[in-house]
Amino acid sequence: MTSAFHQPVDAAEVPRFAGHSTFMRLPAVASPEGLDIALVGIPWDGGTTNRAGARHGPREVRNQSSLIRRVHHVSGVEPFSIANVADVGDVSVNPIDLMDGLKRIEEGIAAIVAAGALPLSVGGDHLTTLPVLRAVAKSRPVGMVHFDAHTDTNDSYFGGNKYTHGTPFRRAIEEGLLDPKRMVQIGIRGSIYDTTDHDWAKSQGIRIIYMEEFVARGVEDVMAEARAIVGDGATYVTFDIDSIDPSMAPGTGTPEIGGFTTREAQQLVRLLAGIDIVGADVVEVAPPFDVAGLTALAGANILFELLCVMAPCVARRRAG
Repeated sequence: MTSAFHQPVDAAEVPRFAGHSTFMRLPAVASPEGLDIALVGIPWDGGTTNRAGARHGPREVRNQSSLIRRVHHVSGVEPFSIANVADVGDVSVNPIDLMDGLKRIEEGIAAIVAAGALPLSVGGDHLTTLPVLRAVAKSRPVGMVHFDAHTDTNDSYFGGNKYTHGTPFRRAIEEGLLDPKRMVQIGIRGSIYDTTDHDWAKSQGIRIIYMEEFVARGVEDVMAEARAIVGDGATYVTFDIDSIDPSMAPGTGTPEIGGFTTREAQQLVRLLAGIDIVGADVVEVAPPFDVAGLTALAGANILFELLCVMAPCVARRRAG
């Protein structure tokens, strides 16, 4: 273990219900300076079109993440020993001004990127990913692996509003932040507004893997294709908790039955190992709709899975 890196509080020494609530019981720091990976909350759901509540997601994911231990039991990765990780708190948000909210989120993430750290954020609704991408992909478009029930590539809602949690990736492609030919969406399902809803995304070159195809092919085959699509280039990973079946993750804004099991979700993220990940997030955890903290618990564990594939990326870069 490298003592220079931040370490989580040991639950064998201080019980999980005691002490400060931070992501994975890591130190809370005021600045991302010196960090390799910055865990950050985005408590904002200004893009939600129906069931609001994801603004409360970061706080409850922090609480449930007290159950996380130091070592990944499958890969053996000890993320806190190979990367300097800490909780940098929440970005500044504006709950009553959508455009100012987006600007504040972008500025908060840009400070993390400028410090040389990778942002690993917890939302917040899925519109929060757009300002994150504006910071992460400012210098070049990135690829993306997107786990979700919905494509989030609609054009507008409610009289032409272009900024909702159903539109972020259309905006990101239009702004040149995402390379749609290096973009794969996995787990898409549920009823749609119109038969043409996914036509724009497909015309851009986005690979949409519907849940039915995922079930027929299995985790390993689907992720082999996903890895081939994003290739060796810089890639962002976004995990909408509604990709998990609502029987296991009910606390979300737009639940869709027939989703991943939590076990499949873990396996999917583990197979991201080796991809050049430049940032990632877990979004749409909405505690007001949760049952016994199940959704926040799932979110905390997916956050740890993401950390365990990002930390080796950092170690490889450090080694040249």
